[in-house]
Amino acid sequence: MKFELWLIPLFLIASLLHGIAGMGFPLITIGALSGVYGLTSAIVLVLVPTAVLNLIAWVGGSGGVWRNATFYLKKYWLLVVVSILGSALGAYLLLVVNSAYLMLALAVVVLWYATTSLMGKKIVLPNATTSLVVIGFVAGVVGGATNAMSSVLLMYLRSMTDDKDTIIKVGNLCYFVNKLVQAIILKEVLLEVPAQTWTMIIALTVLSVVGIVIGAKLGKRLPSDKFRTLILWVLIGLGIKVGWQGVQGVWL
Repeated sequence: MKFELWLIPLFLIASLLHGIAGMGFPLITIGALSGVYGLTSAIVLVLVPTAVLNLIAWVGGSGGVWRNATFYLKKYWLLVVVSILGSALGAYLLLVVNSAYLMLALAVVVLWYATTSLMGKKIVLPNATTSLVVIGFVAGVVGGATNAMSSVLLMYLRSMTDDKDTIIKVGNLCYFVNKLVQAIILKEVLLEVPAQTWTMIIALTVLSVVGIVIGAKLGKRLPSDKFRTLILWVLIGLGIKVGWQGVQGVWL
């Protein structure tokens, strides 16, 4: 994985969106990077930046770090636990399944998420333990294997509450835990990453932190709905691109 200049605007735009909307960084970066570096390498490249942004979005903001960390962890511990189990399985799939099939899965979940969001459809699930366990586990598998966890997890969170802050906090809590599980499962892969690549990852992480801070401030002034719509169209384009590359990988 060599550094290229186009990575700077990619990570900056993705982190700006994450700061404005509370999510979106992994979907955009993986959608763009998987076609260039391959899915596993792309996930390794964004693992640290994503984890840092998730942590900031989870514990940051009003209420204080300690309150945000403990309140949401205690209240939604079951969702976190089942997402951990799913994440472990999903990350393991990265090591044993042809990446072309995982790219096809990534394309499906990204296109599904973007198109249903653009159409304004809200999938309502029963706010029950069964829904929590099933959706939490499936979201973990998708997140561990493709980094597109939000496309599934949001189904449950939007059914559970209309409070934007709760959705953002709980979502990023689960995303952060997902990154920790990925790091554990992919430990051997991470140990083989050269020092030069780690330098690039750290630099992109710092850039992403700057982006999320700016995005959080812009979110109070910009029409976030219009910005989010633009990003959804970008995701559709990336989803089609990744899907086509997955098809080529299966048939060629």
